[in-house]
Amino acid sequence: MKFYNRRIFDDLKAHLPKRQITVLTGMRRTGKTTLVRQLLSESGIKQQFYFDLERIDNRVLFAEQNYEHIVRAFQQQGADLSKPLLVAIDEIQLVPNLPSVLKYLYDNYPIKFIVTGSSSFYIKNLFSESLAGRKKIFEVYPLNFHELLAFNGLNAPNLALSEATQFVASTYQQLRPYYEEYIQYGGFPEVVLEPSVEGKKDLLQDILSAYINFDISALSDIRNPANLYKLIKLLSVRTGSRLDVSKLTSIAGISRPTVENYLYLLENSYLIRTIPVLTASPDREITKARKIYFLDNGIAAAVGELSSGAKFENAVFNQLLHRGDVAYYQLKNGKEIDFIVNKEYALEVKETAVEADLKQVRDLAANLGINACYVVGRDPVKQFPAFIWGGYL
Repeated sequence: MKFYNRRIFDDLKAHLPKRQITVLTGMRRTGKTTLVRQLLSESGIKQQFYFDLERIDNRVLFAEQNYEHIVRAFQQQGADLSKPLLVAIDEIQLVPNLPSVLKYLYDNYPIKFIVTGSSSFYIKNLFSESLAGRKKIFEVYPLNFHELLAFNGLNAPNLALSEATQFVASTYQQLRPYYEEYIQYGGFPEVVLEPSVEGKKDLLQDILSAYINFDISALSDIRNPANLYKLIKLLSVRTGSRLDVSKLTSIAGISRPTVENYLYLLENSYLIRTIPVLTASPDREITKARKIYFLDNGIAAAVGELSSGAKFENAVFNQLLHRGDVAYYQLKNGKEIDFIVNKEYALEVKETAVEADLKQVRDLAANLGINACYVVGRDPVKQFPAFIWGGYL
């Protein structure tokens, strides 16, 4: 099996020798299972078992009320529990009592566990309560642009923002087609590796359908999936905009508590992410409204008719997400900075950027005491100091 370079893999590999349970969480089909198999291939533990809980026989095994029956099942499959054992389990949220099972086995046998789950809510709350101190959580997202290049056999420099301002025309010409593909179709590994446009579109629809019908259904009793899909469509065309729950309630014809519950589920199952406003003077700035982005451009585009600018801004958000904490800044008069990263960097996003955009972001960033300001552009029609082509992020 061919393995591709993922940035998270070095951290996962470093955690592999540790006694703690290695937990991978993220949306379905972001590559968690492939990472698990890669870890299995790198481990020095010879005794290895892999269980996919989407198989009913495996769910029955781990649903055993007497946990020693699970131990005997391992032994019947040839495990020697006097020696180290590596056990990988996929989709742990499908067996409700699994945290108790893992705690018992972890505490009583020399077993190293690698587990995956598709719900941040489950992993960070129900799962964490019974396994405090026994696990470390790693979040797996769709590929970022650098990883997409690696999947296509190309290398991209890992640049600091100050270094990303150095525009090289030849590099731009080489990487531009891949960046446009990233903006349009996102970073799900299967989608990236699919050569045809129609194939990419079909895969995205399949991923979205599985997400609604399996991931969300496993988390909550969704009585009307059509309403959930309607809300997702409404959110997609509001990518990069502030959330107005009252307006969503009115347009969708869904009760406010239901809309709020859906938003919570969508964010905690890795479909969307909301970011806060950064405030320096609460009496002058908007303090409550959060902006919404999708954690994959392909999914956002597959659901709704996004403008070209919204797709680009969403792609930039997903690139910045790997650089730290992301917020935005806005005055009540409507002037805003698209992204503030780690409270240190201010970035404005424009498909066709001009130097006047840089002056505006600098003037606003001065209110926050931020000096590092940049303008991120999609089309490098004109370069100027602090201009960053989006593919360099």
